[in-house]
Amino acid sequence: MSPHDERIVLCMKWGTKYGPEYVNRLFAMVQRHLSGPFRFVCLTDDERGVRAEVQCLPLPTLDLAPGADRGWPKLTTFKADLHGLAGTALFVDLDIVIVGDIAAFFEQPGEFLIIKDWKRPWRVTGNSSVYRFRIGAHADILQRFVEDQAGVRKRYRNEQEYLSHALHEQGKLAYWPKGWCCSFKYHCIPSWPSNYWREPVIPTGTRIVVFHGEVNPPDALAGRRNRRFRVMQPARWVGAHWTE
Repeated sequence: MSPHDERIVLCMKWGTKYGPEYVNRLFAMVQRHLSGPFRFVCLTDDERGVRAEVQCLPLPTLDLAPGADRGWPKLTTFKADLHGLAGTALFVDLDIVIVGDIAAFFEQPGEFLIIKDWKRPWRVTGNSSVYRFRIGAHADILQRFVEDQAGVRKRYRNEQEYLSHALHEQGKLAYWPKGWCCSFKYHCIPSWPSNYWREPVIPTGTRIVVFHGEVNPPDALAGRRNRRFRVMQPARWVGAHWTE
C-alpha cells in the first residue's frame, strides 16, 4: 500500500481529563471493527500508559488565547506537515464507543466528512467527534485561524462551527450518512418516563455512539448522569464494547 493510500485513525489526548485507558480502549475497538491494515496515531502531550500498538506523536503546538478551550487544538490535525504522515485520516474523539464496522468511514465519497448536527439539523455546523480528511489537504483552515485567532473566535463559538463553515464556503463539506453516528444523549436514552426503568439502547444501523455533554462511557455504564433531575438506567452494552 502506498503511504498516500494509508488509512490512519487519529485521536488526540491532552491535559488530565482522559487517561491512557481511553486511548487503549479506543484502539481495541478500532481493531475489532476495522478489517485490513491501518495505522493508529495519538497526538498527545503524555504517552505514559498508552499501549505499544499505538503510535504516539507530539501534540502539535497552537498558541491559544486564555479561555480558548472547546476543542480548538483539533485544528492542528490540518497542519500541512503532520509529523510526516500521509494518507486518509479518520479523526475520532476519545470518548466515543464503536459498535459496528467502520471501514465505510474510509470509503464514503467526499473531501471532508463530519457528523451532521443532531439537535439543529438545519445548521451548517457539524459535530467534530468523527471527521475524515486527507492529511495536509486543508492547511489553509489552520493558517486562517493562526493569523486571525481573535476574529475567528469572535465569529464562531468553537472549532467545529468554524471548521464546518470554512469548508462549507469552499464547497468541500459533506456529512456522514444519517444513522452511522448517533448521540448517546439524544438517541440512546429512552424518553421520559421510561428512562426510569428502560436501559439505553443502540439504534439500528449505528456504527459509532458519540458521548457529548454530561455523560461519558463510564458514566453510561454506571447509569450516572451529571445533571440534577436527569435519570437513566445503566447501559450495560457499553461494557461489552468499551473494553480492551
